[in-house]
Amino acid sequence: MDERLASAYEYDLPRTLIAQAPASRRDAARLLVVGEEALEDRQFAELPGVLCPGDLLVLNETRVIAARLQGRRESGGRVEILLLHPAAGLRYDATATTWTALLRPARRIREGERIAVAGRDGCVACVALVTTIREDGLRDIRFEGDVPVPAILARAGRLPLPPYVHNESDEAQERYQTVFARVPGSVAAPTAALHFTADLLAAVERRGIGIVKLTLDVGLGTFRPMQSERIDEHRMHAERYTISPATIAAIELARREKRRIVAVGTTVVRALEGNVAAHGALKAGEFETSLFIRPGFNFRVVDVLVTNFHLPRSTLLVLVSAFAGRQRVLSAYRAAVERGYRFFSFGDAMLLRANATEQGTR
Repeated sequence: MDERLASAYEYDLPRTLIAQAPASRRDAARLLVVGEEALEDRQFAELPGVLCPGDLLVLNETRVIAARLQGRRESGGRVEILLLHPAAGLRYDATATTWTALLRPARRIREGERIAVAGRDGCVACVALVTTIREDGLRDIRFEGDVPVPAILARAGRLPLPPYVHNESDEAQERYQTVFARVPGSVAAPTAALHFTADLLAAVERRGIGIVKLTLDVGLGTFRPMQSERIDEHRMHAERYTISPATIAAIELARREKRRIVAVGTTVVRALEGNVAAHGALKAGEFETSLFIRPGFNFRVVDVLVTNFHLPRSTLLVLVSAFAGRQRVLSAYRAAVERGYRFFSFGDAMLLRANATEQGTR
């Protein structure tokens, strides 16, 4: 099948395998290790032994904000608001009052309409005015009054769990945040990193594996599905990322010493490879990327990828397939289904090594 078609990234998944709750412990999730010729069934807690001493683990320390709000239109109809980022730019800004958002349902919502945002206590927390209708179906909304947005989110917001997770429990909210989340700004979690505990990170370091961090604010570019049949026609939305000089230095030293760079999650891949693609070499600072990694992409930084199982026809599955080979990835997915692995955000994980045959010379 033509790997440039979205239909080339479909697979059959029983609904019973879509995880509705996290594992009993973060590191109790399963880990499918995808080798060149064989698959290994492991536990995520075994990751330090699966990796090699000298490897460098790269984590995304973004923090998910309570960006999902419930409101009522002036007509009385219910509306859900998902804040994406301040309207003035992609950087999270606690002082911003105008935000770009996804509204659902949105088709009949017009400029100038006011939405009463409901607090979790049932009272009105604030009023949001729709100021702009954007071409791609998004809306800009402005919060009226003097209440700062962090206070509104604390009173009315919830972490925006994906629509396929039907779990409103406090435990699900708490577990949809990594243990090392530090920098607010994401509206979806870097889910591969949800499996780490403080003890597991300590075990990684005892094994002689380095750990560095960067930040990519997960937004629409990561989770919006492909609408076109040809993947080349899909337009990725930009996401903001920051890489520190210390992280750059550690990665460059590891590469000079022929040690492996292990990306935890597709967001880390997108930040690192997007950075090199834009600048020719790794460059510290704050940037944006709208890179869509597709088959034929030349990976120049990442050697190993730890990631969860992704939705069919998603840009994330395309990225993983570009990294490790579409046939190998889809074969691993079929095996994971047969072996009862749990899929998507609260599901299990897999580890893949770069496929030099697929991606060209590094």
